[in-house]
Amino acid sequence: MKTIYFIGECMVELRENAEDMISRSYAGDVYNSAVYLKRCFADIQASVVTAIGQDSLSDKMLSRFKAEGLNTEFVFRHPEKNAGMYYIETDETGERSFTYWRSYAAAKKVVEFLTDDKMRTLATADMFFISGISLAVIDAQDRATFWLKIKALKEAGVTIVFDPNYRARLWQSEEEAVAQFEQAFALCDVALPGVEDLTVLFGVKTAEDVLTFCRQYAITEVVVKNGPESVITSLNGEKEHHPIVPVTTVVDTTSAGDAFNGVYLGARLTDHSIADAVQLAAKAAGTVIQHPGAIAPKEAFIQAMAAHGL
Repeated sequence: MKTIYFIGECMVELRENAEDMISRSYAGDVYNSAVYLKRCFADIQASVVTAIGQDSLSDKMLSRFKAEGLNTEFVFRHPEKNAGMYYIETDETGERSFTYWRSYAAAKKVVEFLTDDKMRTLATADMFFISGISLAVIDAQDRATFWLKIKALKEAGVTIVFDPNYRARLWQSEEEAVAQFEQAFALCDVALPGVEDLTVLFGVKTAEDVLTFCRQYAITEVVVKNGPESVITSLNGEKEHHPIVPVTTVVDTTSAGDAFNGVYLGARLTDHSIADAVQLAAKAAGTVIQHPGAIAPKEAFIQAMAAHGL
């Protein structure tokens, strides 16, 4: 069985429904990707590497992980901190805005739980996924230790995947983010950048610019996401354009990129070509944005993807 680990944060998601009541779910970029991968590729072991609290919301979050078929061996329970939380609102075009409560989030302390014993298990993985949000959430004083652990995984033969998901409000400064992103690019084997994520930090403005930027690093596989437009990939320096048919009915764009990432990586782990992986990932993203919230209803998502051979 192929194995992939997603390190980062899952949060309690609050959303106002039609009855002027608040509904609760769970979401976070790496968790979302793990869920969508597992829904499409049951034969891959997908694990979330995170820390949650001892509170009842954390209990329910852990139960949700298990219900989605995720491996929870690396979901650690912090004795004092709790799960982070956010409230989401969407406008008439499906664009979203967030209000966060995450300063006391247990996920900030996840590196402390990565003991030598746990690292030996991680060193047997096929892939290890990091996002820009993962890097921002980890306590700053733990990042040097984190990079030493990532280097050890790479040296053990684990494929390191990086999505430079940039959220300005999570960083003390742009310079801090740039320093962390540069380390991630230098170590990753697969990069999944969106054009918008690199514009502010590195001045790139087009998908072609992103590919040029990535060439300075020893990245084997680059997948450039450019919103609803085409995807450009580069495998060992060979570029390919992949046209995408945009979705006309957009309800909520939350986690479109996360769904893309999860399904793309699942497809690649199961030996799909890059072209097939991009198309499957685009279908997943297009399905997710037709539903409210980060996690689309399970049956509706699975049925939609089954129509495309998954």
